[in-house]
Amino acid sequence: MTSGKKQAFLILSFLVLVNLAAWQAVFYSHFLVEKMEVVFFNVGQGDAIFIKTPQGHQILIDGGPDAAILEKLSQELSFWDRDLDMIILTHPDKDHLFGILETLKNYKVENIIWSGLAAENTAEFKEWQKFKEEELKEGAKEIKVLAGQKIIAGSAAFSILSPFSGQDKTKNEDNEDSLALRLDFKNNSFIFCGDIGFYEEQKMIESSENIFAQVLKVAHHGSKYSTSQNFLDKVSPKFAIIQVGKNSYGHPAKEVLTRLEKSGINILRTDINGDIKVVADGENVEINDGK
Repeated sequence: MTSGKKQAFLILSFLVLVNLAAWQAVFYSHFLVEKMEVVFFNVGQGDAIFIKTPQGHQILIDGGPDAAILEKLSQELSFWDRDLDMIILTHPDKDHLFGILETLKNYKVENIIWSGLAAENTAEFKEWQKFKEEELKEGAKEIKVLAGQKIIAGSAAFSILSPFSGQDKTKNEDNEDSLALRLDFKNNSFIFCGDIGFYEEQKMIESSENIFAQVLKVAHHGSKYSTSQNFLDKVSPKFAIIQVGKNSYGHPAKEVLTRLEKSGINILRTDINGDIKVVADGENVEINDGK
């Protein structure tokens, strides 16, 4: 090899090594920065939240009032991916449960998590029992949880804040049986409130659990019977997300919006902002919506 060719070969080899080093840096910066995604789907008057942890756990909290959840999930998952690590049902009202039924028909689920409390023997609830049993026969695990328990998913952890065992409630307060959960990922925190009202909020305030959160999923679509000022003061969120659609209940209530605004909390609504994706890096959160 002549000196000129040798020099050209060395230069080419150097450039290849530099290129490989650059791609390696891109690879590590992309894959080693841990991030968690929490997507609040716009499913109309109902709740449906999808979580993907840094380790790839795929979790669905509630499913909304109809089959729209299937299209929403297809936007977040590869078309061949039909596996969910967890389904969490906050309570068996149709606007939370119906989409879960559609999901159970179309996805394999490893863990089914709920409180086990139910007062209504509705058609949807009968379907829930049926499909749940089918999943259990195929190897899924049913986990019934109450306040004080925890669920770990890699570097993310759920603390169950509600409902409390043995609490004294009237039979007509079924919304108070909703699961409320705090999700922690490093220094990021979320609280999902289902449809709880003032009673359960106060129980949470009085408990020994930490209920501070950067992001609050406002209870019961912004009902005037939820999201008290005392609760907001204790949670002290930076962002409040209301999952709501066209309805005849007056959701979100003016009183709730006023409390949120006076507390200096950034309000996002699925009926206005569309799907709301929160990306958490362990310290800060980034909000992306459909507007």
